[in-house]
Amino acid sequence: MERNIMQELIAWKNLTKDRMPLLLYGVRQVGKTYILREFGDRYFKNSIYVNFERMQMVADYFKGELSPDRIIRLLEEYFSQKVVPGETLLIFDEIQACERALTSLKYFCEEAPEYHVAAAGSLLGVAINRESYSFPVGKVIIKTLYPLRFDEFLTALGQGHLASLIREHFGDMTEMTEMPEAAHRELLLWYDRYLFIGGMPAAIKEYQERESLVNVPEVQSLILNAYTADMAKYTSNSESTKIRNAFQSLPAQLAKENKKFQYKLIRKGATAGLFGDSIAWLIFSGIALSCERVTRGENPLIAFRDVSAFKLYLSDVGLLSAFTGIMPEDIIRNSLSEVYRGALTENYVAQTLTACGFHLYYWTSDAPVAEVDFLIQKNGKIIPVEVKSGEHVNARSLKHFQKLAQPEKMIRLSRKNFGSDGTVWAVPLYAAFCLG
Repeated sequence: MERNIMQELIAWKNLTKDRMPLLLYGVRQVGKTYILREFGDRYFKNSIYVNFERMQMVADYFKGELSPDRIIRLLEEYFSQKVVPGETLLIFDEIQACERALTSLKYFCEEAPEYHVAAAGSLLGVAINRESYSFPVGKVIIKTLYPLRFDEFLTALGQGHLASLIREHFGDMTEMTEMPEAAHRELLLWYDRYLFIGGMPAAIKEYQERESLVNVPEVQSLILNAYTADMAKYTSNSESTKIRNAFQSLPAQLAKENKKFQYKLIRKGATAGLFGDSIAWLIFSGIALSCERVTRGENPLIAFRDVSAFKLYLSDVGLLSAFTGIMPEDIIRNSLSEVYRGALTENYVAQTLTACGFHLYYWTSDAPVAEVDFLIQKNGKIIPVEVKSGEHVNARSLKHFQKLAQPEKMIRLSRKNFGSDGTVWAVPLYAAFCLG
């Protein structure tokens, strides 16, 4: 599957000065190993792949001196391959399983920048937030691989021309043009499929090979089970129980009008003190996405965070569908409750904006009661984004926000075609990736 991040990897490879090792974040089974190995096969003469969870002998090499020359020599002997600067890609996978390998990246940066070293790990976010890990701060380039965005999804399923058509009609947002009605309807059908399949490579591959949605939930359930297994594998029994409880509350958190995270939905008597670390684990692992409330729609948004109020979304909308047992016909026939269709739609937008590089924020006011689903900060400007799951739209909250913050642009994502009323830019949900 072609991934947008490949262009960023190529740019990293072509750096001629001050190259640092690359560290690739991403939730388990999002395709980190595939993309790095594909990168090595396409753009290097050879690559050496180390999986620190499986190759204990190689992991032991890092117990001694962390000199790059020594490590290179041992790797050449073990794999019977020559490591040539500029021609060989070193891939250190599941690097969180070998703390010393993570530390070694500092020395590759300082002493041997001529080598291309790319590391990846499923729980890197969790690992580097533990005191025991010595993270090479300022010595690595960090990238994150997310589930496939809708444009990548279309391309993977042979519909890349539709992704190009969306970009063409979006333009630069000031010159949007209406999508032909037939194409608009076709794209909404693909968008509905995406709500069910999501962006996890294994789920897309299952649909791609069978051209059927029937077995997709089985694949997604295996991924969800792997996440649960990680909770038990990398934490104590008491911690893993709390993390699982917080994780299992996510569908209920989203199945209400006010999607602000409520601890009482985890269990009776739950508090931030009891479950704060569990929620942090879900966020650091990449399983959950946090959307923080801001009290003012002004630049910079981070200065106006309300740390006591936040929403949590699942990293992939397809996994959310599987989590809740939603069937494809529920989405296609629009037989879901309006509240939960809204939850899926918001989750889709949250993961899309995250994959576009935005930090997630939302805004609310008490008098009058109003909420803007997302605020994004782009080119020094604050852009409010309202999300509607259908064609029935109402911009009351946007208009109230406009009075207070006077944004230059406002966006409403819905099932309606491209358009503008002079105040609000209407963008179809399938074009959300264009906001990046």
